[in-house]
Amino acid sequence: MSVPKAPHQPIKNRLLAALPASEYERLLPYLELVSLPLSQVLYELGEPIEYVYFPHHAIVSLVCVMEDGSTVEAGLVGNDGMVGLPIILGGNKTSNRAFVQVAGNGMRMKAEQLKSEFNRGGALQSLLLRYTQALLTQVSQGVACNRLHTIEERLARWLLTVQERVESDEFTLTQEFIAQMLGTRRSGVTVAAGTLSKAGTLRYSRGKITILNQGDLEAISCECYGIIKAEFSRLLGTEHS
Repeated sequence: MSVPKAPHQPIKNRLLAALPASEYERLLPYLELVSLPLSQVLYELGEPIEYVYFPHHAIVSLVCVMEDGSTVEAGLVGNDGMVGLPIILGGNKTSNRAFVQVAGNGMRMKAEQLKSEFNRGGALQSLLLRYTQALLTQVSQGVACNRLHTIEERLARWLLTVQERVESDEFTLTQEFIAQMLGTRRSGVTVAAGTLSKAGTLRYSRGKITILNQGDLEAISCECYGIIKAEFSRLLGTEHS
């Protein structure tokens, strides 16, 4: 569902905001403000990618889907990135499913138009290539994290990542959904969330999570959160100060 365009508002996607003004102005006629409702599938595995998306305060999960229907999150895109990277890498399909895990708005653009703009070179091409490297760091670090760290550490990292991208200490996520994203059982998430609650770092009630102490949550989180954040900052300079 489209939302009326608001061309003179501040740029809410940090990746777009990192572009020189002249590059952004060139893209602006092709960008459309759209709502991204909860659980909306932006693309399925094996389907052609028609649009790319630049989220505002929405969060989009890139998930691997197994034959039995089980899923695990491979990557996460918020207001620091773009959904639809295969378009600039020479393909127009993906092996992942992309769907909205936290509702919000974003800008979308026809995939072929972005590919055309990317092929012109310049700042847009450089920025998206660096974003690709940053996202690969997120994916590879996530693989190590899921294998080597405790559920409490992984949950803390994941909640901090979501908090940073929605720019709010409060958001709605069910334990069942979190379990799917972390590739673990719901009972494990229940115990981990209970541990974090008792530590005073968060409050969880009826699917609503409120982060009460970000510093303590960062201390509980594994080193992966800091590694990924630092790499995004180094490559893109899009992190908040």
